[in-house]
Amino acid sequence: MSKYHQVFAWPVRVYFQDTDAGGVVYHASYVNFMERARTEWLRTFGYSNAGLMKELGVVFVVRSMKLDYLKPALLDDMLTVTAQVKEIGRSRITLDQKVQRGDELLTEGEVHLVCVNVETFKPVSVPDVLKKQWD
Repeated sequence: MSKYHQVFAWPVRVYFQDTDAGGVVYHASYVNFMERARTEWLRTFGYSNAGLMKELGVVFVVRSMKLDYLKPALLDDMLTVTAQVKEIGRSRITLDQKVQRGDELLTEGEVHLVCVNVETFKPVSVPDVLKKQWD
């Protein structure tokens, strides 16, 4: 099985800064959790975001997200945030992402990324060096 089809998982602990006054994870914190997981997922292919910008002159930006909040995460919970490639186009990538507490699904989302030139921020092709690893 290629890395394209594998589910990448990243552990995240809920800190006080991630919660509201009641100790429940604030909805925007899930976006941050998912960003961390995508960043670490990219590292498994040999690139940091800084490396993509310096070496290839590109960066992936979020075009859109659809999130479904199913159950709340709480202060001090240990979560697993996943990322899995769903589809790759010329300049875009669609990822499925989930936030779980053990086997319990808390949040799920679909994230659309676009590969852009770092100077112009215009869409460009996903670098072949990455596409080859995802095929």
